[in-house]
Amino acid sequence: MPKLRVHNLTISLDGFAAGPHQRLEYPLGEGFAGMHDWMFAAMRELAEGGTGIDVDRCRRAEENIGATIMGRNMFGPRRGPWADESWQGWWGDNPPYHNDVFVHTHHLRPSLAMEGGTTFHFTDESVETVLERAFKAADGRDVRLGGGASTVQQYLRAGLVDELHLAIVPALLGKGERLLDNLDDGIDGYRVAELVSSPAATHALLVRR
Repeated sequence: MPKLRVHNLTISLDGFAAGPHQRLEYPLGEGFAGMHDWMFAAMRELAEGGTGIDVDRCRRAEENIGATIMGRNMFGPRRGPWADESWQGWWGDNPPYHNDVFVHTHHLRPSLAMEGGTTFHFTDESVETVLERAFKAADGRDVRLGGGASTVQQYLRAGLVDELHLAIVPALLGKGERLLDNLDDGIDGYRVAELVSSPAATHALLVRR
């Protein structure tokens, strides 16, 4: 049965998945620079045929993925109504997804087809409806849930996440957006299926019981 999976969601030791004041100059918020260094290094090693704990987690994130869901904060830095439709994401003409990507936003715009098979669909539907659309687009494969933290929280509260991979980096932020706040009982029913560490990050895999 297809799953909804979260991969490589990086958090600090004190639980922050983003710093404060996210904007164009600080896409992940102030103070979050360097938090994804473990992943960028692992992706380079993966491209070069390398191995290791971090490399393996990056490899897993690409396996059997047929569609992607993300929040508007992950798609771009702008808030409120679109001034125009010139913003097409952080990733250039050929984004790394190569599948249908469903972007949660209160401000709709036409679907955006990019090179490499990525098409962004902008939706204000419920998480249940968006996930149903994503599963249909994935055609039997799994769906990857990207950030930001508030989007992941919505799916956790709704009990829809099957696997949650957290990469905990050895840093304290002190402020920003916590991943595991405001979940009510959304984290109930999960168990830690895996906990391993590299010098750069500790990887925790939470799965449904």
